Amino acid sequence: MEVKRIADLGPDERDALFERDAGVDAVRSDVRDIVARVREEGDVALREFSREFDGVEVGNIDVTDLAERAYDDIDDEMREAIETAAKNVREFHERQVPEDWRDDFSGRELGRRFRPLERVGVYVPGGAAAYPSSALMGIIPAKVAGVEHVAVATPPADEINPVTLAAIHAAGADVVYAGGGAQAISALAYGTETVNSVQKVVGPGNKWVTAAKAEVRGDVEIDFLAGPSEVLVVADETASPQFVAADLLAQAEHDAEASVVAVTDDEATAEAIVDAVESGIDDRERSDVIREALDNDASGVLLARSMPEAVLFAEEYAAEHLSIQARDDEELLDRISNAGSVFLGPYTPVAAGDYASGTNHVLPTNGGAKLYGGLSVDTFLRSTTVQRLDREGLDGLSETITTLAEAEGLEAHAESVCARLADENDE
Repeated sequence: MEVKRIADLGPDERDALFERDAGVDAVRSDVRDIVARVREEGDVALREFSREFDGVEVGNIDVTDLAERAYDDIDDEMREAIETAAKNVREFHERQVPEDWRDDFSGRELGRRFRPLERVGVYVPGGAAAYPSSALMGIIPAKVAGVEHVAVATPPADEINPVTLAAIHAAGADVVYAGGGAQAISALAYGTETVNSVQKVVGPGNKWVTAAKAEVRGDVEIDFLAGPSEVLVVADETASPQFVAADLLAQAEHDAEASVVAVTDDEATAEAIVDAVESGIDDRERSDVIREALDNDASGVLLARSMPEAVLFAEEYAAEHLSIQARDDEELLDRISNAGSVFLGPYTPVAAGDYASGTNHVLPTNGGAKLYGGLSVDTFLRSTTVQRLDREGLDGLSETITTLAEAEGLEAHAESVCARLADENDE
């Protein structure tokens, strides 16, 4: 890595930082074929793609019993860690549950009620690494919201990671399927002989998963299109370069296509961050992945001319994970609206939110934080408005309704009001 000045970035360098699609568009055509085959051929296609892409001969697609056994078989320390993280995630999301309400508005009784979806699918990644934390983040909010049937798909393997399976069980999944990638998303969306279709598919994944979610969107709902992990650290001269580097290295080990960026207004801090990152790479087991992520064009350490310029960069970047390690972190936070999840202060590593603080780590990437937030209880709810008018309330609105209805040429709308008020005996 090397320090680059924001003011000196060329058009291509800015595009790499701000247009982080991570190759999703390049696989859309192939994914479209995979989705169509699973939709048409069901379990047969699901098994064939597991053989082709995962190198696994899948027997039982439904592996719910394996998850139950895995929870019993893991060691006590791991089980306690899963349960502690699950408890914290559950408590945070329980605070998000909205209450139904009705209020009186001068003869108009108006309200809103919330009901959960009946069936959702949660994708839990596997492959190069195990992600039990993603199981907790996807399943628990759905169960807190009251979803009756939560199905999970996770990539097949000769032995699916037992910790991931245990976390899926602990989180409360109702059924678990061995299926990965675009083929799993298609199975959840459209169903197969074994897999029951759902109303909504959520969860993070690689570019194949993301492209598949884009393909099925419209036939089912999705949460959002989330690409590889990304972090932006905003630091001033009070920040510890070692702490900043630790957060960059932590996100870089997720994926070779991860985006890791630090921005500071202090040149000495910028240089020290680069040195700390470089000195920390070789000590990591996934050093090859880390180095690839750090070397991609969407990663770097940037020098701003001032903290206001750093804030403007952060607002435009709209990071999945935003760490603010600066003296005036609360003030800086007030000036930044676009971020998936924010981590304030030197002792709040992004890993806390990844695993156990309670907030959700399924977050918008590629600038999506400008438009929407991360996975939450709201993701699994739909709202209905409710209203009751008494005669006086309707009478008070009648002229407004009929005037607007007639202006739109909708005579029957106006008449539906007049008919009620014309009958003096109508209560």
